[in-house]
Amino acid sequence: MVDFMKMLLVVLSCIMCKAHVVQRKISYPHPPPQKYYRSGNFLLGVIVSQTLFVSAEITFTEEPTQSLFEDLIVVTKNYQHILALEFAIKVMNENPQILPNITLGFYIYDSYFTAKWTFFAAMQLTSQSERFVPNYKCGMQNTLAAVIGGLDSQTSFHVAITLDIYKIPQLIYGCAPVMNDNISGLSFYRMAPNEVRQYAGILSLLLHFRWIWIGVLTMDDDNGERFIRMVLPGFYERGICFAFIERIRDMNFVTDTNDILISGKRIHDKIMDSKANVLVAYGESHTMWYLRWLVYLSAVVPETATPKYKVWIMTAQIELNSVAYQRFWDTEMFHGTIAFAIHSNYLPEFQQFVETRSPSSNQEDGFIGDFWQQAFGCVFPSALVGEVDGDICTGEEKLDNLPGSFFEMSMTSHSYSIFNAVSAVAHALHAMYSSRPNNRGSENGRGLKFQKHQHWQLHQFLRGVSFNNSAGDYISFDQNGELVAGFDVINWIISPNQSFQRVKVGRMDSEAPLDQAFTINEDVIIWHSWFNQAQPLSLCNDNCYPGYSKKIREGQPFCCYDCIPCPEGKISSKKDMPDCYKCRDEYYPNKKQDFCIPRHISFLSYEEPLGISLAFIAFFFTFITGFVLGTFIRHHNTPIVIANNRNLTYTLLISLLFCFLCTLLFIGRPQNVTCLLRQIAFGIIFSVAVSCVLAKTIMVFLAFMAIKPGSSMRKWVGKSLGNSIVLSCSLIQAGICTAWIASSPPFPDVDMHSVMGEIVLECNEGSVTMFYSILAYMGFLAIVSFTVAFFARKLPDSFNEAKFITFSMLIFCSVWLSFVPTYLSTKGKNIVAVEIFSILASSTGLLICIFSPKCYIILLRSELNNKDQLIRRTC
Repeated sequence: MVDFMKMLLVVLSCIMCKAHVVQRKISYPHPPPQKYYRSGNFLLGVIVSQTLFVSAEITFTEEPTQSLFEDLIVVTKNYQHILALEFAIKVMNENPQILPNITLGFYIYDSYFTAKWTFFAAMQLTSQSERFVPNYKCGMQNTLAAVIGGLDSQTSFHVAITLDIYKIPQLIYGCAPVMNDNISGLSFYRMAPNEVRQYAGILSLLLHFRWIWIGVLTMDDDNGERFIRMVLPGFYERGICFAFIERIRDMNFVTDTNDILISGKRIHDKIMDSKANVLVAYGESHTMWYLRWLVYLSAVVPETATPKYKVWIMTAQIELNSVAYQRFWDTEMFHGTIAFAIHSNYLPEFQQFVETRSPSSNQEDGFIGDFWQQAFGCVFPSALVGEVDGDICTGEEKLDNLPGSFFEMSMTSHSYSIFNAVSAVAHALHAMYSSRPNNRGSENGRGLKFQKHQHWQLHQFLRGVSFNNSAGDYISFDQNGELVAGFDVINWIISPNQSFQRVKVGRMDSEAPLDQAFTINEDVIIWHSWFNQAQPLSLCNDNCYPGYSKKIREGQPFCCYDCIPCPEGKISSKKDMPDCYKCRDEYYPNKKQDFCIPRHISFLSYEEPLGISLAFIAFFFTFITGFVLGTFIRHHNTPIVIANNRNLTYTLLISLLFCFLCTLLFIGRPQNVTCLLRQIAFGIIFSVAVSCVLAKTIMVFLAFMAIKPGSSMRKWVGKSLGNSIVLSCSLIQAGICTAWIASSPPFPDVDMHSVMGEIVLECNEGSVTMFYSILAYMGFLAIVSFTVAFFARKLPDSFNEAKFITFSMLIFCSVWLSFVPTYLSTKGKNIVAVEIFSILASSTGLLICIFSPKCYIILLRSELNNKDQLIRRTC
């Protein structure tokens, strides 16, 4: 750090030396009394911030002595303010409609950016022009109508304190001073709109380009502190975060060079290290001098990395200007800056007026000499200076050859404000004297002498002033004494040859509501080439693209976040969404989860392969069952049909026939009738079928038990027992179904969540408990039937059905036991397919296992279908 400071101190010394082409050893006890005067019936006092009086000490550690230099540094660009005032006076005096027979004059004093000389200049304006005697007026003198100034808030504040004593109107063309509770309200008029609109415009600009991670630079003064305390919280509430907020020390007087260099190096490093590509600079006219130091530091410090260019957002008081020692400093860093400026308009006559300016033709101008020397880097010969080194000023140098940071030929916004201030005072004076019918002047040796007026009388006419200036803009003040106007949004274009151009790219309207006042044409903005002419981004991290949502990083501002994928079933359709959201019920997320796709309606229909296949199988086995039934009917008198209880056999076959046909109720678009019948029909028909199997099993068991000698089972064997079993078991299931219909019957429903991308039309079971009760009851009948058949499977008879019923019930139970977990784990229309398959499989198992052996004997082995075979015993 010590070596770094040594190097920068030497650099600063060299800068100050090279800033002046002509070296002059001077030591002013106070600045020279610069002023510019032109007589008139009414005078406008003007206090400008034109010259900086610098007195600096730099200690060189290599030498025990100190280097002291004192000099006047002219802010050459501010000289246009003087020309704007003179031009405005000329326009007013040449207008016969404004104050006829009255001439406006002016006094211009320099404030030197210090309180002492600002108070001195303000007191001079209230004294006689020949001598400085405050509060004393003697003899004939011109009347001071109003004071215009100053450019910086402190200058305006010091002037306002003095003028408030005399009630002289003050028109401020720069920053308004910050008033605290200990100071009574000072009377002044602002030639700038309310800054609330500027703040709203900056916020709208940031939100328009989605610049949410920014750096902030302010002056370390009351205005800067007010900006931080009152404006930035509003930015934060609208989603703007701050990478850093730095306060810039005032550089009007270089009293501690070491501290300034250290502070500048720290701020420079913070800017370069930050991810923020946008910097908001809030300050006053001289803020640019410090900002240019930041640029210079990146060039003179060897260890500094390649500079990262930023998008600067400048407030209305900051202009691109330079002082003499910054003549050759690079301004490329400010190329592409977006600046707010008080609304101004083009005045071609002003440029013509400026082109005629030269030291030889305007010798009464007390500022033009110093301006000319520092602007062109030359010196006018003078006997007081003695021998000089460097270029000699000829007075023929051209102002339009100066860089834009030194001087502009077109009127700047501050100069335009001065022009409007002069016009406002002239119109107010005209209104005041026009309101006095007896106000007649009398001729004397000194010209027209009007009735004496008091300073306070002009206030009411200034507050009510309303006119269109020569550029066509409407000029008036609101109830707070602020100009009713908007702000222009300016794009700074700086060419490689350091030429400077201001291009209007937007507007902050004064009449529209704040949330609608901002407009910008981003297509005409020229960004710095470092951004490859693409719109710059200023984010703490990369955007979260659609399909992802933000997750705030713990311990960091909300603008810093991570990106996490959306959970299943949710999407995010825009960048940087705080959370993912579900699609509407009619839609579902795509694979990337960045937009919603319309769902298609899904149900098991006859038009799709699965529905066609199941329907075909159902009809096929229905036909087979019908064929078996027909075969048994044709051979109903044969022993094998008679031995197996013909009535139960026919009942079982008819129930199996309906079991196959009931599957057709499950295929097709769910309707009220089909939803109500499908489970009820399935439950009752299957109960009948299983009851028949149970009855046949019991009848086989009892038949073999009854043939034993002395058996008491013989009285139970008969048709009535089988019919009773079928009827009683079926009625129990019918009762369960009736209770189901009465309490919570099935109904058509829509399932939008089970299957991605589908709206499943289904039958809601109404009561799941009742549905599983039906299944449980059928399972109970099947288990009982299986148990009885299992024990009767080895009874000695060639036509014993027990062994076949055992296999059929084994298949039946296996199918429906596997149905339950499969049903619960299946979604969408496949649920219906699972149930149909279970019905078809279990029915087919009963049909094949029980009736295929009998059909084989009836159709292919008819010789076995006789009574001898029926009564034959196995050995």
